[in-house]
Amino acid sequence: MAALLALVLAGLTPSCDEKSANVPLPHEVTGESTAQFCGMTLAEHPGPKGQIFIKSDPRPFWFASVRDAFAFVMLEDTPKAVVAIYVNDMGKAKNWDQPESGTWVEARKAVYVIGSRKHGGMGQDEAVPFSDRQLAERFVDNNGGRVVTFDDMPRDYILPSGNAATTEPLR
Repeated sequence: MAALLALVLAGLTPSCDEKSANVPLPHEVTGESTAQFCGMTLAEHPGPKGQIFIKSDPRPFWFASVRDAFAFVMLEDTPKAVVAIYVNDMGKAKNWDQPESGTWVEARKAVYVIGSRKHGGMGQDEAVPFSDRQLAERFVDNNGGRVVTFDDMPRDYILPSGNAATTEPLR
């Protein structure tokens, strides 16, 4: 799993001659932000959201859950020229259902709580992101689960066998 993510994310680390200005900043969710997999607006789903930018497209791919953003990276038939992944930092968000503007964190810098009692979009298990590991551990104390890093995210947590609902991108 870690090897697959490392290969996919190789494009996320700019070489010495590239400027960080080439990495897009996160966009804020609007009423028009539509989830990549289900085609519904992000406002129709509770919990943390995600956005992924690919090379040569200034528009983000939106995700109604962080788990779906991971699925996008892991699936074989999705674009792999990823330049940035952002997720809502739930240590900064005050509203679980609709995290506020300005709560984005670069996904590789976050830690994630998996297996908690909190659910995200479509009532599914969620990978709850935090930029602060202590806040993630406090979340575990209150909601169960365990803390993992981006690179250690279990593939079977994101893509359980037999779950075709998260494997068909719309775009």
